[in-house]
Amino acid sequence: MKSWLWLTVLVFFVFSSIAISEANAHSLFNSAEKFTGGYRVQIATLPEFPNVGENSQLLFRVTNADFNEVDRFTMGIRVFFNDEQVYTFQPKSHEVSHWETDFVFERPGNHIFKVDLYDMPGTESVLTYTFNMSTQSPFGYVFFISISIGALTFAIVIGYIYLPKISKLRSKF
Repeated sequence: MKSWLWLTVLVFFVFSSIAISEANAHSLFNSAEKFTGGYRVQIATLPEFPNVGENSQLLFRVTNADFNEVDRFTMGIRVFFNDEQVYTFQPKSHEVSHWETDFVFERPGNHIFKVDLYDMPGTESVLTYTFNMSTQSPFGYVFFISISIGALTFAIVIGYIYLPKISKLRSKF
């Protein structure tokens, strides 16, 4: 019986801590990476799921096949929504492997980012990497809230069932 009590308490604290904890680390959930032509390009957004109409950051990183950071590269980016090009970052030379830029997603949904690397050593043509990045929809919040309410309801039901039994056992001793 004590094992059920501990299990109930553990489940309660796990589910209740989900609703009240804050994590500040960025796990790069809305990120991707591709290898082409001996180079790897990584892309991520900050925040993880950008909100429509709000300023977001696009994070880029370029490495070679040995995962060594590339010091100098020229990159251009084309952004597509529903197979229509909606934005372009003109090719620009970068001196470090990490590059960040601000971007505003104007429409909800999936955006296709085509990242072009120009004049990379050992390649004869432009290397194009295609990434799918999405924005936060209002349903994302609804999903998170409904999961939290379901977990809280589960904890209340378990407590309602087992706490009276536990109190009866204690009153016998």
